[in-house]
Amino acid sequence: MWNDNELSKMVDGGIPYPMLSDQGGTVGDMYGVYNADAGVEMRGRFLIDPDGIIQGYEVLTPPVGRNVSETLRQVQAFQLVREAKGTEATPSGWEPGKKTLKPGPDLVGNVWKEWNVKDA
Repeated sequence: MWNDNELSKMVDGGIPYPMLSDQGGTVGDMYGVYNADAGVEMRGRFLIDPDGIIQGYEVLTPPVGRNVSETLRQVQAFQLVREAKGTEATPSGWEPGKKTLKPGPDLVGNVWKEWNVKDA
């Protein structure tokens, strides 16, 4: 219903992937976002890697919307870090094409020397 009445009007051509409904809250209960008393789920966003590991999540109450741009940025950051196999890290506010950090003992306590907000 949400796709037919809302998303199809906001996204030209509709959402390019299948959407599922969680009537009864089975999946929401597994992720801790289902409110059985109200019969609804909080707005949850879970970033799950190809190995099935949750890498990031955000849970908001229904009146507060999510930021799709931030979600996409985080997906890109997780992809970069995964592809780098631990040789790169993304600082706060990182965006594709911006400077990354090289994790290691020398970085501990010295992020401020390596990363400048203007570089982010």
